[in-house]
Amino acid sequence: MLDELLRRVSEYVPHDLETEADRRFPEAAVLLPITRSDEPELVLTLRASGLSTHGGEVAFPGGRRDPEDPDLMFTALREAEEEIGLPPGLVEVLGPLSPLVSKHGIKVTPYVGVIPDFVEYRPNDAEIAAVFSVPLAFFRQDPREHTHRIDYQGQSWYVPSYRYKGYKIWGLSAIMIVELINLLYDADISLHRPPRHYPPF
Repeated sequence: MLDELLRRVSEYVPHDLETEADRRFPEAAVLLPITRSDEPELVLTLRASGLSTHGGEVAFPGGRRDPEDPDLMFTALREAEEEIGLPPGLVEVLGPLSPLVSKHGIKVTPYVGVIPDFVEYRPNDAEIAAVFSVPLAFFRQDPREHTHRIDYQGQSWYVPSYRYKGYKIWGLSAIMIVELINLLYDADISLHRPPRHYPPF
């Protein structure tokens, strides 16, 4: 099964980011690590609560592109090593998903990578409070706790918020997960129309 999922990612053509033609955003990249196993899992982090941006939030390992980074894939791998001790040599990068603009005006490009399921993570205590993994199958049925409506560039986004073992997974990370799950499983989870039970309360 995993080989078919990986083929889909490697052949995927991400959507272009629609922005004003003359506007340039600072760039960042994140890594979406998937474990190579019979039941693949997605690795995420809980950011340290004292950080100035996204403190205490769930995120994928990643960060801003440094001027000396040759490309954004390098940025994602470098940041994953700095944040959780994941050696770049253990990551088989399959390709990018569609870039997004964060609420802080940063263009973030996600990269999907496959990693062994025996990695011993070494979180950077200054940045990362915890490293955890979620079975990909968990997201397949869209078990959202609730939905956030975000209006951006004249379009409404209905972004799921998931709860897994006490971790709240939402925002940009949830948008990336929806794109990944739709690609892998033909899940047809829409970000541009409200779910059946919206608003939930």
